[in-house]
Amino acid sequence: MNGDAARLLGRWGEAVAAEDLRRKGWRLVAAGWQCRFGEIDLIAENSKYITFIEVKLRKNADFAPARAAVDRRKQERLRTSAELYLSQHPTDLQPRFDVAEVYAPDGIATRAPEIIYIEDAF
Repeated sequence: MNGDAARLLGRWGEAVAAEDLRRKGWRLVAAGWQCRFGEIDLIAENSKYITFIEVKLRKNADFAPARAAVDRRKQERLRTSAELYLSQHPTDLQPRFDVAEVYAPDGIATRAPEIIYIEDAF
């Protein structure tokens, strides 16, 4: 898979996760928010939390769960990016870091991708 195809697939996974969050009553604040420290896939909020969400798309979990790709280094980049976001967009909501695992065996042709949402992942 070339870089463009991988990016397209990743954006599709983020859109699937964003729609799932909307169905659960969350308000999507940003998607693909970038800064000099990295990118935050999704930022969503409800009445209590502002949540920074890392979306990981995989065909399956045969090798390892998708969340395993959110290692300590990735977590630090996300924390630093979130700090910058919050400095630019102050809020009284409690920040939280979540991971959305999207399993799509047939890529974007998958009719019903499985979404496993891990709240307060790190």
